[in-house]
Amino acid sequence: MLSGFEKIVEERIQQSIKNGDFQNLPGAGQPLKADDFGRIPEELRLAYRILKNADCLPPEIDIKKEIIRTEMLLESLVDEKQRYQTIKKLNFLIMKINTLRKAPVLFEIPQKYESRMMDRLSSGKTAGRHS
Repeated sequence: MLSGFEKIVEERIQQSIKNGDFQNLPGAGQPLKADDFGRIPEELRLAYRILKNADCLPPEIDIKKEIIRTEMLLESLVDEKQRYQTIKKLNFLIMKINTLRKAPVLFEIPQKYESRMMDRLSSGKTAGRHS
């Protein structure tokens, strides 16, 4: 037996079918695309699907998108001062995402100044030394 709400929903669906509201919809007759929620616990999948359909992203995803945009900006910058400010912003975003994920340090995203430091150390230059 259907509850009052379910009965109303079913009546509206049947009326829409009779009115032809479901004809010629994009993707009609095609299989639904499966969501990639394999790594999400079963009890959270419905909530994630609702958030995804509402275009609400978890903060981690928003930060990842901002990291990608900042990296793209960094590649195009020529001015050293702007590059430095952008690297600081990028490192802050990386630190922020690493703290949100609560994962072991092994899986953290490395900050961007690491490679520059390694380059300086391998070339024999240090910050305080003048050549």
